[in-house]
Amino acid sequence: MSDGLPSARVTALLHAGLLVSDLVRAKSFYESVLGLAPHPNRPDLPYPGEWYDLGGGQQLHLMQLPNPDAGSLRPEHGGRDRHIALAVGDMAALKRRLDAAGVAYTASKSGRAALFCRDPDMNTLEFVEVS
Repeated sequence: MSDGLPSARVTALLHAGLLVSDLVRAKSFYESVLGLAPHPNRPDLPYPGEWYDLGGGQQLHLMQLPNPDAGSLRPEHGGRDRHIALAVGDMAALKRRLDAAGVAYTASKSGRAALFCRDPDMNTLEFVEVS
């Protein structure tokens, strides 16, 4: 349908921002457990944070800011909560890393090769195996 206005079609997800309460703890999780490398050119923002490149021009942005939902109850299964989905090439290797770090996870209830876990601030991450 043309309304005479320029197209405002969304074409990509450029980054996802997650709130964290302790940047050092969050960085340990994202770097040591998940193996992400910090992006070297984080913009000069008025709060602590970190950027990670995820490939394809996509990034993850950790922001150490007050969380308005800090005390809220989260569903046990992350697939029933707000989350971001990240691609992984080897689900078995990811499971070994999560197990070694003592990070709990649940399998996707859809039967897909996917799992859900939470970071130290209860942000939900979905991991989907892709070839």
